[in-house]
Amino acid sequence: MSRYYRYRLPPWARKCIFVIEKVVLPIMIFQLIRTLLWPTTLDVFLAGALVGLFIAFYLEWI
Repeated sequence: MSRYYRYRLPPWARKCIFVIEKVVLPIMIFQLIRTLLWPTTLDVFLAGALVGLFIAFYLEWI
């Protein structure tokens, strides 16, 4: 089983991953502030998913 390597992807897929990687931090911060002010079940799940996605990018799992 070979390790996942993002630079082997087609150029359009690499570009999508790089854009998502740059956009996830501001969206995560906004969502965490919104969750602290007006918590709903959907906001909590969305904030958890964004934090998980940010950690995956930070640790280079994606």
